[in-house]
Amino acid sequence: MTKVLVVYATKMGATAEIARKICEVLVQGGHDVDLVPAGEVENLVAYQAVVLGSAIYYGRWRKEAVKFLLEQEADLQNKQVWFFSSGPAGEGDPVELLDGWTFPPLQQEIADRVQPRDMAVFHGVFDESKMNFFEKWIMKNMNTPSGDFRDWGMITQWAESIARELS
Repeated sequence: MTKVLVVYATKMGATAEIARKICEVLVQGGHDVDLVPAGEVENLVAYQAVVLGSAIYYGRWRKEAVKFLLEQEADLQNKQVWFFSSGPAGEGDPVELLDGWTFPPLQQEIADRVQPRDMAVFHGVFDESKMNFFEKWIMKNMNTPSGDFRDWGMITQWAESIARELS
């Protein structure tokens, strides 16, 4: 049994729900899993593997996730690591919606040093009722459709692949 930490940074809760689903799948795969918001992780000593995910806003990971990545970079280099991003709204390949990147370009150098086993991008949720005026204005000007675009089958398959690799 592998001890796994699933760490996430979310603004409105959608990424937390994805992280929770990843935990469920890993537990079903026989692993001991902790789910912790990025700002609350103290150290990685107890873990053999880490799954780190963040919501994407304006092409960037949340500050808490970047801070975690910077503070834990050396320890992450000695663990089995996976990264996921959530956020593109709409139909189609989420990587294509992000102009072809699977990790925020501003943190790509850190990802290259950590060398995660995989990086995934999942569709997110655009819920106007949870956004402020400025966010709504930007999304309207970008013609972003409203709705929940997460593909739970894709998320489950990705988590199952992690569970298999850890077994």
